[in-house]
Amino acid sequence: MISRLPSQTAFSKTFGISAVSTFQPPWILANEWFESMPRKFVKQTGILNRPVSTENEVALAIHATENLIRESGCDMRDCAGIVFTSPSFIPSRMARKYFNAEHARSEQLNRAADQYVRRMNIQPRRVAATNTFCAGFAKALSIIKYKFAPTIQLLPDEFLLILTSSCISRITDYSCQETAAIFGDLATATLISRSDSVKYPIRFELLDAVVEKIATSRPFFDFSCRHHVLSPAANGGKRFDAERVVFSLDGMGIADSATRAMAHAASEMSEVVGFRPDRVQHILPHQAGTAIVRLTEMKLRDAGFTGEVINGMTSEIGNVSSGSVPFAISKKWDQLDGNILCPVASVGPPGKSLVMQGCIALRSADRGNRQP
Repeated sequence: MISRLPSQTAFSKTFGISAVSTFQPPWILANEWFESMPRKFVKQTGILNRPVSTENEVALAIHATENLIRESGCDMRDCAGIVFTSPSFIPSRMARKYFNAEHARSEQLNRAADQYVRRMNIQPRRVAATNTFCAGFAKALSIIKYKFAPTIQLLPDEFLLILTSSCISRITDYSCQETAAIFGDLATATLISRSDSVKYPIRFELLDAVVEKIATSRPFFDFSCRHHVLSPAANGGKRFDAERVVFSLDGMGIADSATRAMAHAASEMSEVVGFRPDRVQHILPHQAGTAIVRLTEMKLRDAGFTGEVINGMTSEIGNVSSGSVPFAISKKWDQLDGNILCPVASVGPPGKSLVMQGCIALRSADRGNRQP
């Protein structure tokens, strides 16, 4: 059940999404590269291609920000706070297990956030970093609503910035049939401003965002160190890394949990924000794969939701984890209106019998007079 801690009280002013920009690495890995792809892979996921990055997460985030500046005209001197989220950093407990101290420190996400700030030469008043994997964007919005907003005193001409930066290719074992072809690398930059901002007018009002841990019967996710690991080569060929720390994923387990988690999170959020299920115009789930979203839609229909469920965004990018919701918002920017729910589901901490579920509730600013 969605809950609020006593200290989690939302700021009286409302905030929303003013702009979203994305950056897709130019190197594209097509399905043909994989010699032993399962026969039903495309039908189940919808994935045909996925970007692979030769740059790290900080560089990807900077590229997305440069696109945001060019596309929205934002002035980075107006940036008062940043939340940096990435699913491809190895959590500290695992990093200390597999790496020496210096290498383990390089996996600290807060250091990446600080590097971003220095390289962009900006001075935000608040900087936060979070790794909740595919639930990262929802978690970042909850940080803004429940931690930044009550204390940061954002001015009308200032904004907050959410960065999602995924380089999952660097922790992928490309010889694993179950996981190798699922994920793509991508970065997004989302500009959050006050609803009364004239300089950065919002397109979607943020009503709420929550992520919570849910117990499972067994762990679905972990890391291990493997040797002679297959990886793509920049020339389109293949290479073998002598040693690599990679993730492992129980695909069937997380797929079953994810459908139930996203439908449940959407139902709970609709109650929290006062949306009747039949008055939600759009549901934009985490784009884990077309089959997972189809099964989620079936459960949503059973719960009384009648609005459009957006699916099929993975074809050319794969599952881009924490970037999937902002990516889909950017692609559906002009089509989304009314009441909008974005349910998400994610693996939990490595080796733990947990998954993450959550939801974002938005209302289009140009249709703000809709009744729940």
